[in-house]
Amino acid sequence: MPTTTWNRHHVLSLADFTAAEYDTVLQTAASFQEVLSRRTKKVPTLQGQVVANLFFEPSTRTRSSFELAAKRLSADTLNFAASTSSMTKGETILDTAKTYLAMGTDIMVIRHREAGVPNAIAAEMNRLGVKVSVLNAGDGQHEHPSQALLDLFTICTLIDPNHPRLELLKDKKIAIVGDILHSRVARSNIWSLTASGAQVHLAAPPTLLPKLFAEYVLEESGGERAGGAGEAEEAGGEEVVSISPSSQILNRQLFLHWQLEPALQDADFVMTLRLQKERMTAHLLPSLREYHQMFGITRAKLQLCKSNVKVLHPGPVNRGVEISSELMDDPEFSLIQSQVTSGVAVRMALLYLLGSGKASGI
Repeated sequence: MPTTTWNRHHVLSLADFTAAEYDTVLQTAASFQEVLSRRTKKVPTLQGQVVANLFFEPSTRTRSSFELAAKRLSADTLNFAASTSSMTKGETILDTAKTYLAMGTDIMVIRHREAGVPNAIAAEMNRLGVKVSVLNAGDGQHEHPSQALLDLFTICTLIDPNHPRLELLKDKKIAIVGDILHSRVARSNIWSLTASGAQVHLAAPPTLLPKLFAEYVLEESGGERAGGAGEAEEAGGEEVVSISPSSQILNRQLFLHWQLEPALQDADFVMTLRLQKERMTAHLLPSLREYHQMFGITRAKLQLCKSNVKVLHPGPVNRGVEISSELMDDPEFSLIQSQVTSGVAVRMALLYLLGSGKASGI
């Protein structure tokens, strides 16, 4: 397994991931995907270690795939549910984390509705001087690193099944469509996809994609404006905000559209996102029907894209809203089931990379 370029103790964000780290994850995941194709799908890599899945909000795909990934690596698993925990009696999040630490946990996988909770737990583990790794499984509207990595792996293995790597996406056009404002998946995908040299085009109504989103990305990177980053341009009567390279974001290009067509034009891949109504605090859309007419992805709208375009969705899916049921189930275009399958291999890779320094052997 390629671990020579991996020195991370936690995975909290993709904002500062290097190209070497992306490739390490991709190549490690490819190795585990081969393991998962065998009759015996289990390896003793993390035998004796404990992986605690601390999910403070509901999840199906992420939680199940992390649990399966840990078991495929022979780790012991602990699963936390807030509704049946001592948090209902007043226990704090950090006290909960310390309880799992006292049980011998080696890796904590954290999901929370508030941004920054995984970072806070990681900081506490660092303060205590323990060798517990924290993996962000989605925090509020901040990031969802493992989802973006499995999306990256899904695309790269489609292009080169034997040697997935970041450079395969250089100059590819990738459209991300939907509720970008509330999406932690979109934020993580922006880091991974732009790091590859791809052109990333975001498309959504103005209420779900404000111009300030471009400035948010720059601020999160710690970069400074350069080369007109974040400036508005007129393109065909539509306002487009482009991010050109800054001192900290080299070879990264991000484009914002308030209409769907320019984002889809000649796109190689289209990723559509769920409308996250549970995070919306105001009426941001006239109706779901109108949204689908303007931004819902259908087979007819894909005619604007490259002929071999593929469609992704991180799930769960609102059928008939962000994507038509017909297209979602069409194997000619849809990579949605491949994303779910990729999730186990990628999460195995992340757990292995975080836990290999603690394990006794492979």
